[in-house]
Amino acid sequence: QLVESGGREVRTGDSLRLSCVASGLPFDSYSMGWFRQAAGKEREFVAWISTISTTTYADFVEGRFTISRDNTKNTLYLQMNSLEPEDTAMYYCARHFQGGAFYLSSYDSWGQGTQVTVSS
Repeated sequence: QLVESGGREVRTGDSLRLSCVASGLPFDSYSMGWFRQAAGKEREFVAWISTISTTTYADFVEGRFTISRDNTKNTLYLQMNSLEPEDTAMYYCARHFQGGAFYLSSYDSWGQGTQVTVSS
């Protein structure tokens, strides 16, 4: 089970840190990812982290977001800085099972999401 938290309404330029707590699975054995889905749009890749904390990001992140993990706490994080209204979306964490990190089909377990709203 994956449970996200930390989403809320913020203003342009603010920062937020999202968390995703994993239970019932060997968290440190899997790569993990963050995705987001804005209203009326498809779910899109945001960031990925390997078991040894190698990371990759979507182009739109442009150095503003940082994915990290704490295996001692079974927790995945997404630090988001310089937020923009375009970042408004439901954010999901997911367990990477196999395949390319950018593809939804590569993930086999998803959280329920946490809403981030950025107002101008």
